[in-house]
Amino acid sequence: MTCSTPKTKGFQCKQFTIHDGNSGMPVSTDGILLGAWANFSMPKHLLDIGCGTGLLSLMLAQRFPNATIQAIDIDPVAIEDASYNVAHSSWHNRIHVTHSDITHVPSTTQFSGIICNPPYFNSGEQSANKQRATARHTGSLTHEQLLDACWQLLCEQGEACFVLPKVEGEQFIQRALEKGWNLHRICRIQATSTKACNRLLFAIGKQSREPSESVLVIHSEGGGYSSDFIALTREFYLKM
Repeated sequence: MTCSTPKTKGFQCKQFTIHDGNSGMPVSTDGILLGAWANFSMPKHLLDIGCGTGLLSLMLAQRFPNATIQAIDIDPVAIEDASYNVAHSSWHNRIHVTHSDITHVPSTTQFSGIICNPPYFNSGEQSANKQRATARHTGSLTHEQLLDACWQLLCEQGEACFVLPKVEGEQFIQRALEKGWNLHRICRIQATSTKACNRLLFAIGKQSREPSESVLVIHSEGGGYSSDFIALTREFYLKM
């Protein structure tokens, strides 16, 4: 994959930079939260589904120095950005970026951990930006297809970690349970302590266990970031 020069300045993290000028998909708080929160007991061979600009793959490479990461995306323009960002990082030898459809990856390939910031709009008007529409709407990858693909690709002891809006996340978890998955961890995200949960971080796996639950409040009452949010993301945000 040829890595063209990015068209925008991008987003600077402490140990890497995300350029998003080709795909037009900026770094989001959802992505940072998922990349910092996801945890794997066997971080050996990890899979980033719908890698976009490569944010999650780079975060995993920073956090797990012995892991190799396979980053895939169906959008060739996103792959162009991800390839550029990975090539200009310190971990280019451990991250492999591939233009591929997750539903076509051979099931003989097994991963010890999967991470995904999946499409979540099931209906409604789509963005005129093709890349943004693909990333945000389930028309290109339904949650049913995603769950089935993850089941085929995840090893027996592994976990798959996701972030979704609350309603879509609850529906996703319910469908996963119906398919034989087990909920391992769930974190409910609140913008402030007085606002209702609007996002879910969660990990599912094949093995049965008692799920752990937590709450993360992003902003403190004083208006700045909460101590919990800072503790979780300080290794990535420049000003923390």
